[in-house]
Amino acid sequence: MTVTLTYTENQINLARIAKAMGHPARVMILELLSNQSCCYSGDIAEELPIARSTLSQHLKELKAAGLIQGELNPPKIKYCLNRENWEIARQYFCHLFEKDQFKP
Repeated sequence: MTVTLTYTENQINLARIAKAMGHPARVMILELLSNQSCCYSGDIAEELPIARSTLSQHLKELKAAGLIQGELNPPKIKYCLNRENWEIARQYFCHLFEKDQFKP
């Protein structure tokens, strides 16, 4: 007998956000961006002791999860926190263990 699990949309979204935050470099990127309105990828690279290609991959993961947004200003990309999605993420985490779950 096979048991099929059905995950709620909230559970799927929270897992996606948590996965994106699951690396210390990504947490550091988020902290840097939270302390300023926006930042160019080159400026972030100066703050983190990682290769630019690795930084690019971390930024891609955070962007795919909707936690940051990027604006192309050739030849640079300016990154900012996606404040609207951060409020939703905050609600997911705040209500994770409450009886009445958050419904965005």
